[in-house]
Amino acid sequence: MVNYYVTKRGPQWAALRERAVRARLFDKQSDAEAAAKESCKNTGGGEVRIQGRDCLFRDSDTMPPSNDPCPPRDTKH
Repeated sequence: MVNYYVTKRGPQWAALRERAVRARLFDKQSDAEAAAKESCKNTGGGEVRIQGRDCLFRDSDTMPPSNDPCPPRDTKH
């Protein structure tokens, strides 16, 4: 299981793998989120954690085929 993060880097948004130094940069947060989710799915699933403008994590999604040990009730979809 691999974790990915979407964080703010200067004026851009970064999609990066956990413990990675390099990141893919995007102008829009939604583009970075989509790229992180796609990369997470392609590497066997895991968590995608999304940081807001205030530097607090605002969302987290489990991507298949990973299994979440304590799945929360999904109220967004």
